Formats: sequence, C-alpha cells, structure tokens
Amino acid sequence: MFRRIFFILISVSFVLPITAQRKNSIPAVGIIKNISDSALLDIVQKQTFRYFWHYGHPVSGLARERSNTVKAVYYWDYINEADDEPNLSKSSFGEEACAIGGSGFGIMSIIVATERKWIDRDTAIRRLIKMVDFLVKADCYHGIYPHFMNGATGKTIPFGRLDDGADIVETSYLMMGLLSARQYFNGNTIEEKYFRKRVEQIWDAADWNWHSKGENKLLYWHWSPANDFNMNFPVYGWDEALITYIVAASSPYHSISKELYENSWVKSSSWRNGKEYYGIELPLGNFEKGGPLFFEQYTFMGIDPNALKDDHGIDYAMQTKNHTLINRAYCIENPKHYKGYGENCWGLTAGDSYKGYVAHCPEVDRSVIQPTAALASFPYTPEYSMKALKHFYYDLGDKIWSPYGFVDGFSETKNWYAKSHLAIDQGPIIVMIENYRTGLLWKLFMSCPEIKNGLQKLGFESSYIKK
Repeated sequence: MFRRIFFILISVSFVLPITAQRKNSIPAVGIIKNISDSALLDIVQKQTFRYFWHYGHPVSGLARERSNTVKAVYYWDYINEADDEPNLSKSSFGEEACAIGGSGFGIMSIIVATERKWIDRDTAIRRLIKMVDFLVKADCYHGIYPHFMNGATGKTIPFGRLDDGADIVETSYLMMGLLSARQYFNGNTIEEKYFRKRVEQIWDAADWNWHSKGENKLLYWHWSPANDFNMNFPVYGWDEALITYIVAASSPYHSISKELYENSWVKSSSWRNGKEYYGIELPLGNFEKGGPLFFEQYTFMGIDPNALKDDHGIDYAMQTKNHTLINRAYCIENPKHYKGYGENCWGLTAGDSYKGYVAHCPEVDRSVIQPTAALASFPYTPEYSMKALKHFYYDLGDKIWSPYGFVDGFSETKNWYAKSHLAIDQGPIIVMIENYRTGLLWKLFMSCPEIKNGLQKLGFESSYIKK
C-alpha cells in the first residue's frame, strides 16, 4: 500500500506533430451502397468514434456531454405518459460540460479505434494521458468524480440543487474505461507506463465505501461537501448500476462488502421480475416489459454476460438477451400504432426526444426510437440488430446519419429527427458492436485481477474466473 502512496509521478508533456494529427484525422462519409455487413459495421463504428475523437474537449480530452450544447431538457419521470408537461428539470450545461461516464465510454472507444488502426497507438496514448493528467487535478470527492465537470477547468458542474458532488455510478463507468485501457496499453514505453501509473492513482483513491455511510445497509449514489447525503438516493437494482457494485467490490483499498451489495441491490423490491412477456421470461427488473434497454448495455460494455451467473440463480446471458427481445417484440406489437415501428425499426431507451431527454421504454413510449438501443444490442440479437442497422442506414440515413454517426433519436410519427448526439449513447454503439465482433472490451475488462476478485466476492461465476 505504501509504495502507491509515496510513488511520485512527474508530469510529462507530449507534443503531437502536425503530420501525426493529419494522419489520425478520421474523415466523415455519407451513405455508401452495396457494401458487405462487415464493411457497414466498420463505417458505423468509425464514424461514431468521430464524436469522441474530433469532438472531445480540446483542453481535457474528455467526452463532451452532448453535441447540442445550447439547452438540454431532462425528463426524469419514467412513468408519466402525459403528453403535456411531465415532471422535469431543465438544465443548460454548455459546451464545456463533459460527462464522466461518457468519458469512460469514450476511453473504451479509443481502445477500439487503436485496435482497428483508425488511429496510431502512440497518438491514442497521448490523448489518454491528457485525460488522466486532467482527472488527477480535477474536482473529486473522496476519489469519486461528479456527473458533469467543466472540461476546461475540472470544476464540478452541478447536475441539480443537491447533486453537486460525487456520483459513484458515473465514476464506475469511468473506471471501467480506465481499467480496460490499463489492460490494453500494457507496453514498456515511457508513455504507456506513465498512463498505467496515473490510472492506478485514480483507481486506488476512489473511496466507494464512503457512500455506505459506514454501514452495510444501503449504497448511496451521491455525496457532496455542501449537501452531504441529502440527495438520499440509494443505488437499487435492477438498472444500469450493477457495474457500480462490481467495481466497488473490486477496489483494492476501499471496497464494499457483499452484505451491502445484498441489502442495497439484491434485496431491493425492484431487483426481481420473473414474469413472461410475449412468452419470454424476464429474470430481473420491476418495469413491465423490462424498462429502457440501457439497463442491459452500460454494465455489459465491460462485463461479459455470457456464462455469467450469480449465487441467486440468475443467468445474465438470459437477462440481457431476453430484455432486448421483449423490447423488440413490444415495438413489433406497436400497441399505440406509431408510424415506422416494426421488426426492423425498434429500440426504446433513454435519449433525446421532441419533448427533451426521456427514459423511453414500453411503459413510457412516446414514438421515439433511439438507434443506440438496437445497435448496442448486437451481442444479444445480432440478426435483428443488423436488420435495424440496415434500415437506419439505408432507408432513414438521409434523415438520421451524420458526421458523428446516427443522431440520438427520431420519431416518424411526429416527423421529428434529432440533431443531437450524446456521449452515453454514442459510446455503447462502438463498444458493443466490437464486443459482438471480437469480444475485445469483454476480454480486457474481465482480465483485470481486481474485477475477477470483485465478482467472486459478490458471488458471481464466470468463464474468466478459475474455480
């Protein structure tokens, strides 16, 4: 332990030559006809990556929260279906706003880009060093980062009146990206060694257990110096936060207990489901028909659900696939008779809509399809995701294809097509398509010794863990 505390890192300045900058520039392309499925996947991954590579914050390298920075309207009421004014909070974060979780997804995307040789390895590591050098000086709270931060200054951008400090869920996505990159950039160059040491600093400092209030009852999402735990929002299951428990249990110095995981996550009223929808069993989650699809995507960008089981009898390959199939089946049924819905146009998840940012799902269906929902489901439903991709690209491409890949959402019923892109929606497209094609991010993250230990601690079995 002490060797980490007293290890001193000397700041290193890396200057990227102009020729290298040009070489690693990624041009945007339009709709290209008559190409193979593999070539189409290449185009979609590569163009989507431009969001992180060319639109990343110029000072910090972090992922900007969204491309339309003038104003964002967020709806947090999952179940209010009224078309007038649901409960909402309005936020205008501005072009300096960077998403901590989205930056974790962006780091994973840089790994994909490096492996596929869209960018040079030395250029990639320089961008990553810029990010971690910024992060070690930026605002954090007991080692936990805020939801949003200013990409130029590192100062917290409050997400709400009480949410102005640490966010352990967003930080867990960041750590998933950093640990994956630590495993990938494992060379002996000065730059790669330096990067790994920076990651260790950030990883070792994060105090996940602080968010338990010193007990084994509940794990809390938020804490701030000004408001303490007044946000009072425990991390209940089932949703996108399983990765938070896994990362928190894996921490080398500040890990949570299995008892806390059981009490706060597994024993919550929203964890189990067990019903069938369209003849398909849904093991987890209290939403009818499963809730937004990002529940099955964020955690499993790094955690391989295949052959992943826990000591409560849950098969996570079944959970991820069946939730996706139910979501698609609902869109095919199309009980509200929205224009465009069908076997090739499906996918309800959180994202932008004509009413602002909404957590779309069968219970909250406002005619908006998010391309990320079907495309980030490639590992679970490859045939159906490919059909959706071809429809989005060839049939709707003139409306939803852009220099940063697909726009965030669209409603043919309302004749509304977003102009926006969000880091937390773009990242899963790149990463999950790659996991479908090669399993790259799964192999990297699941190779982390700490993550294997954390999974075992929480009662998980995986093919990556020796019995």
